[in-house]
Amino acid sequence: MRPGVRTLVLVLLALACAGLWACARLPATTRVVHEDARVAVTLQREVAPPAYGHPVRLMEAEVAAVLRGVSLRREVHLPLRWFERELPPLKAFREDELSILASPLAEALALAGPGERVYFELYAPGMNPRYEQDLTAGWIAVRGAYFHIAVEYFHSQQPIGRFSPYDYNYPTPRSAPESYVLYFEPGRFWKIDDVLHRRAVDLRPFLQSVSGVRP
Repeated sequence: MRPGVRTLVLVLLALACAGLWACARLPATTRVVHEDARVAVTLQREVAPPAYGHPVRLMEAEVAAVLRGVSLRREVHLPLRWFERELPPLKAFREDELSILASPLAEALALAGPGERVYFELYAPGMNPRYEQDLTAGWIAVRGAYFHIAVEYFHSQQPIGRFSPYDYNYPTPRSAPESYVLYFEPGRFWKIDDVLHRRAVDLRPFLQSVSGVRP
């Protein structure tokens, strides 16, 4: 192969590898806001962060009110989707979960920067508590008038330890995040953010309808 052609091939390969590496990158944790046996809340910087409106000051009760309205249904492919739609959506958060999650989320929103989102994890004993835990996880962010929420795990059984109890030479990573269709009630506040092109809670009118004290 001629030297010039070889150089061109190497450059193209390097660019391709760099592109694949960039696509494979995940949001990076920038700060741990809260962590205990039941809940962890961190700030994450996304690979290509949107311009969120952080920091945002919301009261614990306001964050809980938003989360209380969220329900979800697991996203599945045809033909199972027909059967899945026959089932009512499930509440994303129980009241006992909101009681321990809302406060650190409100704190994290007040600490986050414009390029950061708030990631949360809720833990409970799994079906086999010695090796598994029940995990609900996702992230929230506020951009302009919209409160965004995504759920990546919903009461998913995940390994507790980093390594398999049967073979310590091999790690046992979490399964890949799952896809869910999210809903919000009252539905009139569940709108499309025209910038991010995804549904979010129209925050200010919703809080006015709940408390009547937000300007």
